Amino acid sequence: QAHLKKAACARPGRTVRFPWCLSTHFYTDNWENVQNFQARPDDILIATYPKAGTTWVSYILDLLYFGQTERQTSTPIFDRVAFLESTISPMGKDLADNLPTSPRLIKTHLPVQFVPKSFWEQNSTIIYVARNAKDNMVSYFHFDRMTRTQPEPGEWSSYIHRFMEGKMVFGSWYDHVNGWWKKKQTHSKLHYMFYEDLSEDTGREIDNLCSFLGLSRSDEEKKRVASGVQFDNMKKDDTTNYSTHCAMDFKISPFMRKGKVGDWKNHFTVAQSQQCDEDYEKKMKNSTLQFRTEI
Repeated sequence: QAHLKKAACARPGRTVRFPWCLSTHFYTDNWENVQNFQARPDDILIATYPKAGTTWVSYILDLLYFGQTERQTSTPIFDRVAFLESTISPMGKDLADNLPTSPRLIKTHLPVQFVPKSFWEQNSTIIYVARNAKDNMVSYFHFDRMTRTQPEPGEWSSYIHRFMEGKMVFGSWYDHVNGWWKKKQTHSKLHYMFYEDLSEDTGREIDNLCSFLGLSRSDEEKKRVASGVQFDNMKKDDTTNYSTHCAMDFKISPFMRKGKVGDWKNHFTVAQSQQCDEDYEKKMKNSTLQFRTEI
């Protein structure tokens, strides 16, 4: 893509302390403008902790609303769905402002308390996707290895501790999933989804999405969407696999790596798994959220 400048995608030399976490300038340089973003009532905000199925759900929504058009085959997903807080040219906010579609599909990794207030004021629709902590951690680790906008992940053994301590770009997984879960209780236009449910039965979750969004799509259309968004199909598709994005180094790892539930078992030692389980029990004891680490 001509508008993507390699120079803008050099790895951040340091992380910066920001309101919610350790972050990088790629997500903080345009902070005031992002906070002042003007949402619309028909906007759909896709919110996730990084590596929890953002692109998957973005593509599902894109197909449900706009179908298989020339735009889908010629314009990469990251230009069809604006990454609100990103400052890689073109800035996410500018891209969102100028999206030609209605509804506008916008994504964010922001913790709930830092979402621009206009989304709540306009009563915009929000789709939140959560993924179990262990698989999320593994996916984030490999993403940090190959993405120039992220700090170097270091060794897996130390990465686990950093993840548990919440010293991540976009903050603590625990705070993120719980903060959005709590918001769901008071914001009726927030649909909370689980990566594991999507993996187990994509068709069922598409049905649930359509029901929530008030979309009437034929069984044939929904089957077509479910087929198009299968992991292997998306991984091969240059418009969805991020292979044309300057920030990704595919020599290290593909952006879409495995997409499996339970891949964490190939990374954690027994001791590491036990340590994470203990940390999880302690931090989630007061939460009604339920996650599955296998299906």
